[in-house]
Amino acid sequence: MATIKDSDKKEKLLTQLKTIKGHIGGIEKMIEDDKECTELLIQVLAIKSSINKVGLSLIKDNACRCILQSIDEGDEIEDTINEVVTAALKFSK
Repeated sequence: MATIKDSDKKEKLLTQLKTIKGHIGGIEKMIEDDKECTELLIQVLAIKSSINKVGLSLIKDNACRCILQSIDEGDEIEDTINEVVTAALKFSK
């Protein structure tokens, strides 16, 4: 599997992860402040959605780069596609 080479994509992912980290800190504070469970769950769902967006972005970017790299290097494309699909399936569980 490949690494993230595009600096814009890398920066966007890091920004998303920092935002998620901030939301987690907010939930911790909400728990300390005895906020209602429904309020906590709304924030947890927002984090879950954000994490899914990060994961899907990584899967998409990785799939494109790995497949193109395999074509360029003359590797067995079927093996690469199987690796990409396996990674996507693991994420979707």
